[in-house]
Amino acid sequence: MSKNDKSLRTPIVCVMGHVDHGKTTLLDKIRGTSIVDKEDGAITQHIGATEVPISTIAIKCGNPELEKKFMVPGLLFIDTPGHQAFTSLRSRGGALADLAIITIDINEGFMPQTIESLKILKKFKTPFVVAANKIDRIHGWNSNKDSPFLLTYKAQNERIKQMVDEKIYKIIGDLYELGFNSERYDRVTDFSKNIGIIPISAKTGEGIPDILMVLLGLAQKFLEFNLCYDAKSPGIGTVLEVKREKGLGATVDAILYDGTLKKGDTIVIGSLGNPIKTKIKAILKPNPLSEIRSEEKFKSVNKVTAAIGIKISAPNLENALAGAPIKVVSYDTVDGITKEIKSEIEAIRIDTSLDGILVKADTIGSLEALVNEFKKENIKIRKADVGEISKRDIIDAAATDDKFHSVILGFNVNIRSDAKEKLDALSNLKIFSNTVIYSLIDDYVDWVQLEKQKSKKSVAELIIKSGRFELLPDSVFRQSKPAVIGVRVRGGIIKTNVDVMTEDGVVIGTIKGIQSQGKPINEARIGMEVAVAIEGVVAGRQIKDGDELYINVPERHVKILEQELIDSLKADEIETLEAFVKIKRKDNPFWAK
Repeated sequence: MSKNDKSLRTPIVCVMGHVDHGKTTLLDKIRGTSIVDKEDGAITQHIGATEVPISTIAIKCGNPELEKKFMVPGLLFIDTPGHQAFTSLRSRGGALADLAIITIDINEGFMPQTIESLKILKKFKTPFVVAANKIDRIHGWNSNKDSPFLLTYKAQNERIKQMVDEKIYKIIGDLYELGFNSERYDRVTDFSKNIGIIPISAKTGEGIPDILMVLLGLAQKFLEFNLCYDAKSPGIGTVLEVKREKGLGATVDAILYDGTLKKGDTIVIGSLGNPIKTKIKAILKPNPLSEIRSEEKFKSVNKVTAAIGIKISAPNLENALAGAPIKVVSYDTVDGITKEIKSEIEAIRIDTSLDGILVKADTIGSLEALVNEFKKENIKIRKADVGEISKRDIIDAAATDDKFHSVILGFNVNIRSDAKEKLDALSNLKIFSNTVIYSLIDDYVDWVQLEKQKSKKSVAELIIKSGRFELLPDSVFRQSKPAVIGVRVRGGIIKTNVDVMTEDGVVIGTIKGIQSQGKPINEARIGMEVAVAIEGVVAGRQIKDGDELYINVPERHVKILEQELIDSLKADEIETLEAFVKIKRKDNPFWAK
């Protein structure tokens, strides 16, 4: 079958995996770029797209005959964000992609995000391969730049080969536990039944030819029917990012994944309000092997067919929404498609609570990612939206009395000038801003924990804690006004200016002072022998040698100790508190409940 028998679009390949396991570095090696160096935190924060023509793949594989052997025009790679927070974005990526690469650090193995990615691919039944990356970091590995894996593997000594095999067997076992049969790619006879594991180094290029060959084989064998398209059908795509370009104004970076898009077409694009209806002024295409986020020079074309990453110039794109659909419309279809896109955007909007924090993000996907993480932490969200932090956002967030809800989290968004002016006049509002999602989430969670610890510490300093002490024999230094007696602390803590009671629950006086070796101290703990001054008692009458007395903890304080501070108490403090409460509940079983 020749290429002319059918029109086959470029297969879309989604690169997925855990943070820092080499997704963008892998693509950099394929296209000869260095996108990873430009990412905040060296972690991809937005989806990018790169077209790799079949001619380039043939060169990378060292086999010019590939252009004749394979019918697909090349591969379109989508580099997905790396952090587990981007579950929803990767889920869309999995649904959009024809094929996928799961990157795994061969030395670290599976991570939570790896498992997330595998579940997404399983859900959408997307064929994939596993790139077991960083073989060059295996101690003693002898690198052979840009070599196919089998060639570089054969050049290693037996000890290194054994180490590689053991690491691959571990990945095979992990995949089996998740419901996948797998094997090293060169040992797979049927890729429809077994996942191919390809050991690579994204840094040295080892194994890259093997990945490209396997992907082409999968596309040719399993996707031929799915890749067919009608060049006359209206184009359908997804907004990746909205940008202002010098001389063009607002533009959108997009992936066209079906049909054809032409200069002059009328399109409808999703926005926060009503969908935008506009006419394409220009279609700008990055050069092959260029990445749409970083390309500075684009080639202007009159039309493009799926699948491809492009930049669209058209009027009124300022409010276009990253992550929203783009569809070519005609006079007959414009109303129906507009309603369809509006419904789709509204379905994406985030469910919120009556109280909670305020979240702003630059794209729908980022917003969904943040909300997904906060749901895991059981953190309520009162408002979640796309766009810059506005004056209205400041006012809304500052309106709550809850310290932990008077917060705005902004991912990759600016604060408007009028919002900054309003913010300067407020003291009860906290804003967290970051360009790395997981850092933004960690910053907020860490702050909440720290503030709660500070709050607990403040409360603990005001709370009267439980304590008990025994009157030592022949240790009455003064009988009254106040009585000064030698005691041994049996549990908990005793301090000045707290009431004391007997084992019968009778309050008899107040501790006015504590001395140790003739020097005043603020408190005494278990095991210490000190002299205490008790106002209100006469030694030898209300109290005598051998008596055990308790600190009289107020009922409200007991509730706080039991419900909020119990984890901060020592074993003897808990035991003393339980003994004290038992005395108080003899006459009232519901005391401090």
